Amino acid sequence: METQKISHYQRPVQDEVRANLELVYGALKEKGYNPITQIVGYILSGDPTYITSHKNARALIGRLERDELLEEMVREFLREVL
Repeated sequence: METQKISHYQRPVQDEVRANLELVYGALKEKGYNPITQIVGYILSGDPTYITSHKNARALIGRLERDELLEEMVREFLREVL
C-alpha cells in the first residue's frame, strides 16, 4: 500500500490559517485564557465556545477548517524541531 500524499494546500491558505490563528491566540491571551488548551479543545470537539468572541476571534477561527488548523500547527512544529 502506498502512502498517500495530501498536497491541496496553497500558500495563501497557509497564510490565512497562520494569520487567523495568531489573532485568535492573542484574543484568548488578552481575555486570560490558556490559548493552547482552548484551541486544542476547539480542534478536538468542534465546539466554538472554546474560543472567545473577543476581537471577533470565534468568527475568525470559524472560517477555517479544523484540519487546516491542525495541519498548519504540525507543519510549524516540525519546521522548528527538524
